[in-house]
Amino acid sequence: MLERRLKTMDVHTLLRRIQAGEKDRPIARTLNIDRKTVAKYRAWAKSHNMLDGPLPDLATLHTRLAASFGNDNPSQNQSSLEAYREEIVQLLKQGLGPRLIFQTLSDRPDFVGSESAVYRLAAQLKPPKKANAVGRIETPPGEVGQVDFGAVGYLLDPTPQMLRKAWVFVMVLGWSRHMYAEFVFNQTILTWLQCHQHAFEFFNGVPRRVVLDNLKAAIIQAYTRDKEVEVQRAYAECAEHYHFLIDPCLPSTPQHKGKVERGGVGYIKNSFVPLLLPNTPLPEANRRLWDWLKHVAGQREHGTTHERPMRRFVDTEWQALFPLPPTPYDPALWKQVKLHRDGHVVFEKAFYSAPSRFVGQTLWLRAGLAEIRLFSGEFELVATHPRATQPGQRQTHPDHLPPEKARGLLASRAGCQTQAEAFGPATSQVIAELLASRPVDKLRTALRILRLADIYTPLRLEAACARGQAFGDVSLCALKHILAERLDELTLPVSLPAAQGLFAFARPAEELAEALGGGATWN
Repeated sequence: MLERRLKTMDVHTLLRRIQAGEKDRPIARTLNIDRKTVAKYRAWAKSHNMLDGPLPDLATLHTRLAASFGNDNPSQNQSSLEAYREEIVQLLKQGLGPRLIFQTLSDRPDFVGSESAVYRLAAQLKPPKKANAVGRIETPPGEVGQVDFGAVGYLLDPTPQMLRKAWVFVMVLGWSRHMYAEFVFNQTILTWLQCHQHAFEFFNGVPRRVVLDNLKAAIIQAYTRDKEVEVQRAYAECAEHYHFLIDPCLPSTPQHKGKVERGGVGYIKNSFVPLLLPNTPLPEANRRLWDWLKHVAGQREHGTTHERPMRRFVDTEWQALFPLPPTPYDPALWKQVKLHRDGHVVFEKAFYSAPSRFVGQTLWLRAGLAEIRLFSGEFELVATHPRATQPGQRQTHPDHLPPEKARGLLASRAGCQTQAEAFGPATSQVIAELLASRPVDKLRTALRILRLADIYTPLRLEAACARGQAFGDVSLCALKHILAERLDELTLPVSLPAAQGLFAFARPAEELAEALGGGATWN
């Protein structure tokens, strides 16, 4: 390993380890330097009486190192690529990277440098980046809340009893730096909305603007040179409910929400997450996090404001927030769905009906926690259903079915019999006999007979059934003939033996017996 020049802070650490009695090899391994470098600084410290007693402060130590070694550390070996320095400078100006430069020089028979040496020299020759001046944005109380997600490793999901990747949602109020945070297992739109709801309830108020990056749960189209930002419809509805403005950052500018980047997500990941065991259940992790937010994070002296965030929030910012709306928030997803030929849309493997006139069209579906609503266009509500509790469940409103198909699709034996009884006893008896028929199911025939009441009237159908019973023929064809020819309006013959059954003898039985005995002629 080549010896390298150490910074004053590194030399200070090295000397402290020497004073503690550590050997050269462990010190070199810890500081990732050569043992010869450790030995040289040990000898230098011994010659300057620094092996015992307190070490000088960093400024004094830096002066003494400069006096002994000057600007160049004498222990630093010369780079093996020194002869190629100017050529490497030119190649870097042409846009070649260290790897391509190494490949170019390796073709020469006299080149003996390593690829790592090329990388080191290229790093030295690279001009330092110009520091850009920035302006810190401070906002008045209640003006801004910044939100973000951050990965935090794995937590235990208590339902399947398995470890799952987890994130932390954080909202930081811009003036007080008071924050809300919550561990979650996903970054879906519903989780995003519910976290906002929990944060506003935690603060018991709403900031005027919410600053966020362009995550998919909130933003469909980020700001570009030619396009305006496009927000998820569900998030826009959330903003309308709570009356806050959505303020997305420009792409690739996380510094625009630095309070939540470093003072929120970064602070929690560095100060709280290491306190959690990997198998901590998510609910327990959140309970501990919320307690920590109030009693530790909220009570610390903030590095910028030099005040406690909780005190600034309680004394000033809370009163400046918008009050919570009087109606509770129902987090809802919005999705465009197609109404299929069966008159239903599909959402999360469940089926919901809409009026048949919209078949083939695309509708907006709003999925709340307890209710599903379907909209045509932007604002026309066309259907409302309870949310299905399991996949495969169908929510069908009878009025949504085509009129010509509704009766057949919704028909039942009990319903047919009830409808027939409402028409009269003759219709009731005809339908009852059809429904009791075996082995062929005649429910469809019963429905077609009942449908005759729509074509004519229930009163005429009852009269037709009575006439068919009187003449012993109540088939669908006979009833249709009676109604079409208006025979149901004729008076039934009084002498017709309808009460004796479907058929009756026209002559007495004695006359038949006499004819069979040869006493009379039968014709």
